[in-house]
Amino acid sequence: MGKGVKVAVVGGVFAVMIGGAGYGAYNIVSALDGGGGGSAGAAETRRSGPPDKEEVRETADAFLGAWEKGQAAEAASYTNNAADAGVLLTAYGEEARIGRVDITPGAPRGATVPFTVKATVSLDGVSKPLRYTSALTVVRGRTTGRALVDWEPSVVHPDLRDGDTLVTGESAQPPIEAVDRDGTVLTREKYPSLGPVLDTLREKYGDKAGGSPAVELSIRHATDEADTPLLTLAEGEPGKLRTTLSAEVQAAAEKAVKAYPESSVVALKPSTGEVLAVANNRDDGFNAAFQGQVAPGSTMKIITAAMLIDNGVTSMNGPAPCTDTAVWKSQTFKNLTGMEPNEGATLANSFLRSCNTAFIKLIDEKPIDDASLTREAQERFGLGRDDWKTGIASFDGSVPASGGPDRAANAIGQGQVQMNPLNMASVTATAVTGAFRQPYLVSPELDGRQLAQAKGLPSETSAQLKEMMRLTATQGTAQQAMSGLGGDIGAKTGSAEVDGNATSDSWFTGFRDDVAAAAMAQQGGHGGDAAGPIVAAVLRAGG
Repeated sequence: MGKGVKVAVVGGVFAVMIGGAGYGAYNIVSALDGGGGGSAGAAETRRSGPPDKEEVRETADAFLGAWEKGQAAEAASYTNNAADAGVLLTAYGEEARIGRVDITPGAPRGATVPFTVKATVSLDGVSKPLRYTSALTVVRGRTTGRALVDWEPSVVHPDLRDGDTLVTGESAQPPIEAVDRDGTVLTREKYPSLGPVLDTLREKYGDKAGGSPAVELSIRHATDEADTPLLTLAEGEPGKLRTTLSAEVQAAAEKAVKAYPESSVVALKPSTGEVLAVANNRDDGFNAAFQGQVAPGSTMKIITAAMLIDNGVTSMNGPAPCTDTAVWKSQTFKNLTGMEPNEGATLANSFLRSCNTAFIKLIDEKPIDDASLTREAQERFGLGRDDWKTGIASFDGSVPASGGPDRAANAIGQGQVQMNPLNMASVTATAVTGAFRQPYLVSPELDGRQLAQAKGLPSETSAQLKEMMRLTATQGTAQQAMSGLGGDIGAKTGSAEVDGNATSDSWFTGFRDDVAAAAMAQQGGHGGDAAGPIVAAVLRAGG
């Protein structure tokens, strides 16, 4: 607990008492709700139901008034979590150095009250104005029946999450001026989804880019995320950090993901592994493009097809019968609704139509075993070994050796397989060039890190995969999304079913000349529905 916090045990109940003005009336009954809110105490008739307009107004005014006066403990007593509220509100004035607070409530919307905060951040004789908007919601205390502010850190500042705090001081790392491969400056204002990436780059490379620290008001996150700056009191000297990104491709990626909720995309150069764009459209700010861990659906068939070819089971023009159903270890697998069976199908035909049953039937052929797909992913495609060093945090895929029904499910990108768009863009790059080149966002020469290595694919396997992806883009399930794109193009679609979701995740990966891209849109439907247009837009910009 923070400074000034004491714990008393009364009648078997822990009561948290935070020292400070106006807090003497905090009592044991109100402790059960986490709040107090004055001296009416247990004698007041317990009320039920949602707070009425008068209660909402009075509670909001009491909370905001105490906060405005710097009475952190008093303000906390009007919430349903006085302990956590008290710690953050105390830090607001002390660690964050925020004073001269003026809070103006807006018109209530039911039990929610928006408000505007005007304040001043001061340190070492330097002051800067701070202004932002937030909101609070008033709820009924479960045990006392009091009207209380429903405590969330976002009440204090909309960007705060559980465990976060506010601090003002010298930044942990000097600021950076991140630039793209051609020297164009990359900012969070112009490329919003790059915000978390730029924060991470600053944290990791600020001291290597040659700058000097700034003095800032920042959010210090409870997780390993880099601090998020909110206000600069004294400018540091930014160091220049060159990335592999392309401002043009990044702009297209940002625009493309905006059209589909919970979507992410990565583009890279197959000839080098350099990342050209990374974009996310997510409410949680998570870099799912690099760090996501979800089933990739039928985009996984690129690796499965490579495994079948490398092990001599079949070839592009060899047999891969597409049946209505396939049974593996007592579990029945089906194709997408409406797919016509084709007992005489080749691997190329089953690949371009994305026939599940063809791939599941072939994994029963010798010499395929439970670990064959794992070996293919690790040794040929560089996946699942936890050794990628992209320059920022990333997940390099997981293809565990699986028995039972999961062996079949893994082959079609379900089961225990986990990927993200970075992984699948790399898979496409390896498939079309035959060489695994670990993706990276910052040159390894900057910090001397060693990039991951893998042996890649035999030339004949790569040639067949590339041709099957070309056929998929021009005649198969990716045809609609890839229409209108010139150059040498290829693609693979995927739909991943997730337990509890009525709609599948949409996956798509493709290439155009020396650009490979992959995207996912959670609950976006079939591969061509959401992820397909995203990838096509990025490939169009990268050509």
